[in-house]
Amino acid sequence: MGKLTNSMWRLLGAQSSRNQSKSLSLLKDAEAHTDWAADLDDADFRAEAEKLDIGADGGDRAKFLALAREAADRSLGLRPFDVQLQGALRLLDGDVIEMGTGEGKTLAGAIAAVGHVLEGHRVHVISVNDYLATRDAEWMTPLFAAFGITVHAVSENSSRAERKQAYDGDVTYGSVNEIGFDVLRDQLAIHADELVSPTPDVAIIDEADSVLVDEALIPLVLAGTADVEVPDQAIHDVVSRMKNKHYEIDVEGRNVSLTDEGAAFVEEELGGIDLYDEEHVGTTLVHVNVAMHAHHLLERDVHYIVRDGGVHLINASRGRVAQLQRWPDGMQAAVEIKEGLAQTDSGEVIDTITVQALIGRYPTVCGMTGTALAAGEQFRQFYDLRVSQIPPNTPNIRKDLPDRVYDTKANKVEAVVAYVKEVHETGQPVLIGTHDVAESEELAYFLEKAGVGCVVLNAKNDAEEAKIIAEAGTKDAVTVSTQMAGRGTDIRLGGSSDDETAREEIIELGGLCVVGTGRHDTERLDNQLRGRAGRQGDPGMSVFFSSLEDPVVTKNLSFKRDPVAQSEDGSMGSKGIDLIEQAQRVAEGVMLELHANTWRYNQLVNQQREIVVKRRMEVLTTDTALKELRDLEPQRYAELTGTAEAASESNADEPNTGESNTDESKADETIGAEKNDAEAGADEKAVDAQESYGPATEDSATEETTTAEPDATEEKSRWIPVEPLADDVLEQAAREIMLYHLDREWADHLAFVSDVRASIHLRAIGRESPLDEFHRLILAEFSELPTRAIDKSRKTFREAVITPDGVDLGAADLHRSTMTWTYMVHDNLFASGGAKTLQGIIGIFR
Repeated sequence: MGKLTNSMWRLLGAQSSRNQSKSLSLLKDAEAHTDWAADLDDADFRAEAEKLDIGADGGDRAKFLALAREAADRSLGLRPFDVQLQGALRLLDGDVIEMGTGEGKTLAGAIAAVGHVLEGHRVHVISVNDYLATRDAEWMTPLFAAFGITVHAVSENSSRAERKQAYDGDVTYGSVNEIGFDVLRDQLAIHADELVSPTPDVAIIDEADSVLVDEALIPLVLAGTADVEVPDQAIHDVVSRMKNKHYEIDVEGRNVSLTDEGAAFVEEELGGIDLYDEEHVGTTLVHVNVAMHAHHLLERDVHYIVRDGGVHLINASRGRVAQLQRWPDGMQAAVEIKEGLAQTDSGEVIDTITVQALIGRYPTVCGMTGTALAAGEQFRQFYDLRVSQIPPNTPNIRKDLPDRVYDTKANKVEAVVAYVKEVHETGQPVLIGTHDVAESEELAYFLEKAGVGCVVLNAKNDAEEAKIIAEAGTKDAVTVSTQMAGRGTDIRLGGSSDDETAREEIIELGGLCVVGTGRHDTERLDNQLRGRAGRQGDPGMSVFFSSLEDPVVTKNLSFKRDPVAQSEDGSMGSKGIDLIEQAQRVAEGVMLELHANTWRYNQLVNQQREIVVKRRMEVLTTDTALKELRDLEPQRYAELTGTAEAASESNADEPNTGESNTDESKADETIGAEKNDAEAGADEKAVDAQESYGPATEDSATEETTTAEPDATEEKSRWIPVEPLADDVLEQAAREIMLYHLDREWADHLAFVSDVRASIHLRAIGRESPLDEFHRLILAEFSELPTRAIDKSRKTFREAVITPDGVDLGAADLHRSTMTWTYMVHDNLFASGGAKTLQGIIGIFR
């Protein structure tokens, strides 16, 4: 069935043989240049490489491969296999490559980065975490140095100066969240020299399926200090006293809702209120729903752990604590109240960008992973990327045993313990992959009870990951790990000592034995777990134990009558395997639909962000702000520059042509023009909505212009400098004024979008399309953003105190956040209820 699934993905755009014949031909040609490369002095590598036209498919590429192989051999002591060079070629052509665990993706990616740099590009190698980014940058530095290429890494601990230096280099390694946060932080700059993140060029994505699929829709958030509403403790007290009859949980286990009896209970406990009247439906009822979600759907040691007095989310795809991640603010606070902890600051969202939008900024994207084929449709649909499957350097001899499926979880656990005990008695190392912290600890308890000692690796001790994984391949080792599929670390047979005798002993025993305690929602994660065994031609084996009570089954299949086990131990036989695979196919379909729907919601907001960012960069790096304010407020400009008297005399001689209104329309030309281009890319109904709720007409613009003019009293009271101000002072003052109001309006727009998202599901009740209504509302709101930003900038320009030291925005009560921080939102608001809720079922965030 796995082969059939892979065939399906290939039909959907994942081509395992994509241009491979051309790559193999180039590899053969590269062999002819081996002696030439070997005869070069170290100092000649860079000069010879710079002569090559690597963009061509002919002899120059073959020469580059020969140079890369020789340089890697000399600088790293690693002579690339043909398959690694083959992978580098596909990366140069913009593919996502599938290379098995231990096949050398890191070196292949570095060679591709060298090639892109030699073509004149700057390269970002983007990883899933700081550890891998820093490790790979340090490891590959000698190779880059051989070609005269500078390389740096950014991490959470990097200073601003270190980040700027890193991005100024030819190749920058960094985690996806750190690079994204740097992009967001640049939206705080009020001087061009404060910019850190450069213009994106080429992105090479390591663990591409994790970055581009698993985390693609996670918003990265830049927040600032602000007064926020504190959740009501009384509501949580009421929710904590609810009985089962007071609420219902949907079959997917993703949404919880009040029953009629539950609503009556809450209303009585809160003093006889009506939850559904105008006063409470948008406030109290929302808080009740959030509290129920926190109490009844989010489980400790499954979705989060409590450590050091705080709630720490668990990364579902990697089993680690999700650093810097949090739920949307209301949910985060609700869980903290549930656990009796102090509430952390949430603040106001200043800017946000999804990982998908972040990667979409790069003109050229390629990537590498051990399981690309199964994500081929997502790569094609959302990134226009194709997959190339690179064959292993040595054949995979791992034995993948048929699944063992049981009727109940209890029977499954009993079977897992018995199997692990049997294998352990031979001395063969065993790696057990579980789904969450609670399951790992429960299984460890039963193993210890059966006399099998084990080491547990989960989010509670992920700091010890490297040490635990290093010894997971030693004799007699039994390692229980949550989400081993996402840990990205090789397990060496015989352990970390590189003792060949110990390695040979494990090979004789059959290599590493991988045991899965249940199928994941996608076959891709199953294959990542299997891939921990059988590295580089090593022997190994894998087997999955599942039950009909596993989440992948209960969420995706329903039975009129529960299937009956075929044996006393609860084994379901081949019928059980068919059911598990059917459930997984349904889960994969739901995930794809969910991704597509969330992408449709986010696409327009991303386009709007691009428009605002383009406008912001223009204001930040040019004299646009001063020019526009000078044209819109000529009298004020004249006062500040000491030319008021001359301007007054000139105006007395010339008739009023009304050109000031025309000039005003120029002020938002950049945003308006780009906005129209972006709207053209939205769906047809959204564009129709923009036409109906678009920018102000000429009449309304004239009306706003009139109201914006200062009255006589204001003119007399406003501040005028004693000495004329220099143009450079005015230029920076105008820039800061415009940037403040543009940033303020964008933050307010994001808050509006968040409010719309929270209630858009109600449109389905009125038989309206939530997506169409979402587009209509945010397009209408965004169309007014430029005018508001300009009008407020004009008012501040007229009233603010501007001295030779600059503009005093604080005196005008215009304060930027004194403290900012970054985090990732764990739950996407459109992902809470799966594909079904996206089609209109009301849930907690719908």
